[in-house]
Amino acid sequence: MTTDLSDLYQQLIVDHNRNPRNFRVPPDANRTAEGDNPLCGDRITLYLHVEDGRVLDAAFQGSGCAISRASASMMTQAVQGKTEEEAGRLFKAFHTMVTSPATAPPDTGDLGKLAAFAGVRAFPARVKCANLPWHTLHAALAAKTERVSTE
Repeated sequence: MTTDLSDLYQQLIVDHNRNPRNFRVPPDANRTAEGDNPLCGDRITLYLHVEDGRVLDAAFQGSGCAISRASASMMTQAVQGKTEEEAGRLFKAFHTMVTSPATAPPDTGDLGKLAAFAGVRAFPARVKCANLPWHTLHAALAAKTERVSTE
């Protein structure tokens, strides 16, 4: 990855951490899930409004490190308007990207701006931070009630 692109991705993550999008509790959420990364202290509650198999709204509340908050912010933007199946495919693509070996070129596929998180592969402790919102999304889509943990 070029230095300019890395800098742009870093700025994107910093912006989403400082100004998280969809950081709220929507009044019409009909699915929720909670996630916890005990090692880093990340905690998230994800709220979805799903109708007819489509994610009409996605929002979150919680606290955590910059990677976790930025990942949740960008994820909620990415899944809005998607079908549950499309959101599930995004989950798989994101998870594959951040857990692939750091020595191999990342498969960013159709992830768009979410490719900003490809760099966390070089920092194994941060992979869990980036993945927590996505595993919480996976649980919410499946209507699971138990808390998601990265441990």
